[in-house]
Amino acid sequence: MAEILRLHHPDTASAPPTYAAAVDRYLVGAGISTNSARVYRIALTTWSWLLAGQQPPPGRARRGAIPPAVDLAVLDDPATAHTLMAAFAARLAAGTDADTANRELSILRAALSWWRSQGWIHADPTLGLQRRPAPADRTRALTRDQVVALFALQTMPGLPPAVGGKPRRVKVALRERTYWRLLYETAARAEEILNLNIGDLDLPNKRARVTSKGGQVEWVHYESGAAALLPRLLAGRAHPHSPVFLTDRKAPPRTPRLDVCPVTGRARLSYRRAAELFERATAQLDPEEVGWTLHQLRHSLLTHEAEAGTSTPMLLAISRHASVRSLERYARPGPEAVARHVAERDPAARRRRTR
Repeated sequence: MAEILRLHHPDTASAPPTYAAAVDRYLVGAGISTNSARVYRIALTTWSWLLAGQQPPPGRARRGAIPPAVDLAVLDDPATAHTLMAAFAARLAAGTDADTANRELSILRAALSWWRSQGWIHADPTLGLQRRPAPADRTRALTRDQVVALFALQTMPGLPPAVGGKPRRVKVALRERTYWRLLYETAARAEEILNLNIGDLDLPNKRARVTSKGGQVEWVHYESGAAALLPRLLAGRAHPHSPVFLTDRKAPPRTPRLDVCPVTGRARLSYRRAAELFERATAQLDPEEVGWTLHQLRHSLLTHEAEAGTSTPMLLAISRHASVRSLERYARPGPEAVARHVAERDPAARRRRTR
């Protein structure tokens, strides 16, 4: 008598009813680090709007906005793939950069894979979505003189008046001065430093514990400039779960608890706001009057170290890149360094120095 084999079907009785609930279960059950979970939640919440055929609110309108309620069963609906294709295309057309779109797509696909492994869904509505080629990184390093000028800044343009006219000058805040110093001196990524809590700082040893892109916990080291500013920034705050860099106002009601200071009730400074302030402050230093990007501080430190003759193994340790190839575009001496090198090797210049 033939034996009847029964196929195993995962138990779907415990599947969460909504997409939002599935996101919560995924962030808890998939072993994602605390700092990475914040980025994952933002990305997966963005897909709530796209799954409903809508676009997430832009800019500040996004803060506190309630995403549409989506049933988890929608992910198995054949029509969802077409909905996502149209919404994803519209999001790109609205100006979402390739790096952001690719990161959000990778996060959604990782969540979908986990949900399928739980037996909660069976389809993959992202099969028709393609990663976008990221533009070549043309970020340029700042010169040493530009970095000195940045750290010497005392004032910057404020917000324009409501009735128009030129913005008034405002003092460069201690928060910005400390953040910029840390970014340059550690060569860390902008969001790594923004995600720091007070408990991540080792002030006596001038180092900070960051969570890298791959979820690894690593130490970055800073110099006396940042070391002198940090105690002033943290004055009156010692709670280990308090974010180092805070907004000026109380956190909105829906702000994740991990991003709220238990002492002041203020929220963690966002990347969007930090980048906006840096660009506005540096437009006065930029020859093109556009302003610089936060990433240029990381790029600049690594370039300056390469110009100073720092060895490749040490550059890899500072940058925390996995390969020399990833480091290569950072460790390229700038025009001023090349000119200085050529001048120093000029035989005529050497003869003048020996006279």
